[in-house]
Amino acid sequence: MKTSMQAGVVESVGELLAHALELEYASQAHYEQLADSMAVHHNTAVAELFSRLAVLSGEHAATVAARAGDTALPRIPPWEFKWECPHAPEGADCLDPAVSYGMSTVQAIELALHNERRGHAYYSQVATSASAPEARGLAAEMAAEEAEHILMLEQMLTEERRAYRDAPDDLDPPHTPA
Repeated sequence: MKTSMQAGVVESVGELLAHALELEYASQAHYEQLADSMAVHHNTAVAELFSRLAVLSGEHAATVAARAGDTALPRIPPWEFKWECPHAPEGADCLDPAVSYGMSTVQAIELALHNERRGHAYYSQVATSASAPEARGLAAEMAAEEAEHILMLEQMLTEERRAYRDAPDDLDPPHTPA
């Protein structure tokens, strides 16, 4: 018989906050790695964008940690986190093979938007399934925050697509053997 832990039901505010911290720390680490990779390949604009996203994830982690305050957070082994994907919803996932040293800022924002949507879906799911009413309420607040992040990224994407569309073609594209 499955317990609620095995079924993926968040049982307390502390457990939700532990998940939220892992989500934000994983997001920050992922964006830092992407920024470093883009910097190595001299893709400065995308490296700077990923660096900004890493900083935002770090700020979100600090907000979650402040929210936790004195709440006892459980220690959860990586294989027992209660999300659908093998990694945190805003961390690395199966789309990462699409990451390329030559990716555009539009593609980078699309990746970030994908990650924020996954984070929103996670918190929305917890808001309806958590066994503790306090955890459901906090998850709903966190889902609303993720919705704000999605709107911010959608606006950035619209602006960047406009700028990308109006930019001249690259007169010296990277050599990619066929």
